[in-house]
Amino acid sequence: MPVDHGAATRIVLLVGCGKMGSALLRGWIANHAASQLLVVEPEGPPPGLADAPNVLWRRTPEELPETAAPEAVVFAVKPQILDDVLPSYRRWTHGQTLFVSIVAGKTIAGITRRLGEASLVRTMPNTPAAIGRSITVACANERVSVEQRRFCDELLAAVGESAWIEDEALLDAVTAVSGSGPAYVFLLIEALARAAEVLGLPPTLALRLARSTVAGSGELARLSSESPAQLRENVTSPGGTTRAALDILMADGGLTALIMRAVAAAAARSRELAS
Repeated sequence: MPVDHGAATRIVLLVGCGKMGSALLRGWIANHAASQLLVVEPEGPPPGLADAPNVLWRRTPEELPETAAPEAVVFAVKPQILDDVLPSYRRWTHGQTLFVSIVAGKTIAGITRRLGEASLVRTMPNTPAAIGRSITVACANERVSVEQRRFCDELLAAVGESAWIEDEALLDAVTAVSGSGPAYVFLLIEALARAAEVLGLPPTLALRLARSTVAGSGELARLSSESPAQLRENVTSPGGTTRAALDILMADGGLTALIMRAVAAAAARSRELAS
């Protein structure tokens, strides 16, 4: 959705322009999120973005304009380099700048130790951001104002939906469900396609059926007012083919139990990696 609340005078600084950073940047450009977009990316502009309007590219933070006063600084770098990156942006912690991290596994406390006290939001997006269909969950520290939360929502709207939690510890569960979740769905597509091949379908058709079935069912679940359980029942006739499959998937130790174990393992690993 277009972002126009004060965008005419806004400067947004993006630190890192890999896949997630590029997705955000493209959305901000399309939605006119700011009058000026500054990007620090050592590798230079990704393909197709070099000539983007109102974007100033720099390879190091030292090359940024001395007079730059960003309303938001968004960190989209790899987790292993964030600690080294943060100190270069301390010059804006004493003003009204909002800092947003989309770096997995880096806690508000950990970022603050390297950046200093600031208005800080930690977020967890997911890879459908590449097509504007991410779901991003955010958690703010006590310095973030209501207006800054609203601005953060506007920035995140560039890649999809957003939601807020007050307890940062819940981001481990968020990571396990929506952060890692796309991989589970892709595995389901792989498994369906493989099963179709075993039953004799050509590989190309098998993959097409699996992809379209998962994508279409997901969109139906998103748009329908009915619960996923009811949608499942709508497909299931007593004694029919779907019932035969569900008797296996819903048995003790079946798909539900397996997913719960998998998500629990991902959440536990998220807690281990947090810093």
